Amino acid sequence: MKNRIRQDLTAAMKAREVLRVSTLRLILSEIERKEKEKGLPAEQEAIIQILYTMIKKRKEAIELFIRGGRQDLADKEEKEIPIIESYLPQQMHEDEIRQEVLATIAELGVRNVKEIGKVMGVLSKKLAGKAQGSAISRFVKEELQKLGG
Repeated sequence: MKNRIRQDLTAAMKAREVLRVSTLRLILSEIERKEKEKGLPAEQEAIIQILYTMIKKRKEAIELFIRGGRQDLADKEEKEIPIIESYLPQQMHEDEIRQEVLATIAELGVRNVKEIGKVMGVLSKKLAGKAQGSAISRFVKEELQKLGG
């Protein structure tokens, strides 16, 4: 994925796409920072997590910029999000996530909310990059509560 981002950066530079160039440079610098931190090349899952974090930070910044009366900066952040999202795997639909949750609960034989950790541990690995943890957690809680707590 890192190579694809580098190739896209080169293409964006040639096309003089200023916003895309700056966003791709930010992505690469964030990946390289993580690599230096760990002393290892970033795995696909780690890069996906970096991208999710970058999107989350931008959404938070947008709110702050709007409250601070800086619509120009909020607009820039808003335009960066789709560029970052384009490197994420296709996200699962809510129905698909719920099906995976139900199948995992049945597979593990979990009967109450106290065992949410078991289910989340399995699903977090299984759905990494395909669904956000918050959505998985919400569905797991809902389904376990239906089973009787």
